[in-house]
Amino acid sequence: MSIFFHEQLYRSNAVMAKLKDYPVTICGAGALGANIAENLARSGFDKLTVIDRDRIEERNLSTQPYYRSDVGAFKAKILANNLYRAIGTKVDAKTKELTSANTTQLLKDSQLIVDVFDNSLARQAVKDYADQFNIPCLHVGLAADYAEVIWNEVYRVPSDANDDVCDYPLARNLVMLTVAVACEAVIAFIATTEQRNFTITLKDLTVQPLFW
Repeated sequence: MSIFFHEQLYRSNAVMAKLKDYPVTICGAGALGANIAENLARSGFDKLTVIDRDRIEERNLSTQPYYRSDVGAFKAKILANNLYRAIGTKVDAKTKELTSANTTQLLKDSQLIVDVFDNSLARQAVKDYADQFNIPCLHVGLAADYAEVIWNEVYRVPSDANDDVCDYPLARNLVMLTVAVACEAVIAFIATTEQRNFTITLKDLTVQPLFW
């Protein structure tokens, strides 16, 4: 029986075949990125790349799928190791800082990009690259009680004030709710080419579609 037996019953064989062969690059392996990567891998994606220069800190453990023994190691490497051990998915882990100078090198094989970086400079570099090469890019971000899942065409990079998401109040339930919405937006795009944008608020458990 396939690891993805239940997902396949829900999605259909045709959609699962698309997901398996669709290259996705996830920019960031923190609270959003690591959980999105795990969710996509366990949904049947087999061509995942994760880019993150950061190492695991103790404060990451409540919202990110890492262990105490991982503290000090590169997030992307540990994430790749864990997913291979869990379900055999080989994730291409790149432990480099993404900048406007190396986007072509790091993103050149991307068919779809998920941007979950925690700083505006890196987000801008990803957005500019996606615009230049017309690559679908989903930006996912959160702060305190609010999160957004927005495709590149209508996304605006936030200001660099309070730029480190790790310094925000952050609830695990908002992270996981946002991850579920983002992954469903990715799957829906691959299955139908429809780009759906959302906002999420935790206190009232509301997921709202955004229209332009």
